[in-house]
Amino acid sequence: MKRLEIVIKPEKLEELKTILDECRVHGVMIANIQGYGNQKGNVQMYRGAEINTKMLPKVRVDTVVDDDIAEQVISRVVKEIQTGNYGDGKIFVSTVEDAVRIRTGEHGTEAL
Repeated sequence: MKRLEIVIKPEKLEELKTILDECRVHGVMIANIQGYGNQKGNVQMYRGAEINTKMLPKVRVDTVVDDDIAEQVISRVVKEIQTGNYGDGKIFVSTVEDAVRIRTGEHGTEAL
């Protein structure tokens, strides 16, 4: 199993949810976060003064999927979410040793 931590722009969340539904991903956790990467924030004008905003709004979507589905999700997200501009986001992939559904005690992919 793989844990996918997908960090994207907030306006891309609906597109991402559509991709996950079409790939038959059953559970997700979504959090609003702030951060910056290579773009180092942006400069905004407020009442004639420049304000350097380091922290930009992002959305983090976490899910755990079977190994077979992980590559499909990753390739679709990269293909359909990217704009080619700074701030498109990142996908962090890690291996999950086990998952346990508390209600039934099921382990592994059955727990997903």
